[in-house]
Amino acid sequence: QVQLVESGGALVQAGGSLRLSCVASGGTFSSYPLGWFRQAPGKERTFVAIISWKDDTTYYADSVKGRFTISRDNAKNSVYLQMNSLKPEDTAVYYCAAGPSYQQLPYSFNSWGQGTQVTVSS
Repeated sequence: QVQLVESGGALVQAGGSLRLSCVASGGTFSSYPLGWFRQAPGKERTFVAIISWKDDTTYYADSVKGRFTISRDNAKNSVYLQMNSLKPEDTAVYYCAAGPSYQQLPYSFNSWGQGTQVTVSS
């Protein structure tokens, strides 16, 4: 079982940047696929970005491609989401997630953090 804790959410102006962090505990971190998801009020939780456990290959939702970057630091048991050029439509609770070890694509996720609020003002 993986435990995840997000941090870094804040209120920012459109066009600004934020860096979200997620620290994991339990298991072998380097073997987990990791991802970021977000959920706006009244909306479903949607995929934002994923990073592979195997070769650090990354995948992004079209809505954030070119603006967001996911990365991982296995030595620190952490995954990050660098968010640039933020837009009001990026406003949501952001969750980090981890999946079972040594998965092949398509990844599934079964461990979730508590979420961190990102609010982008216009």
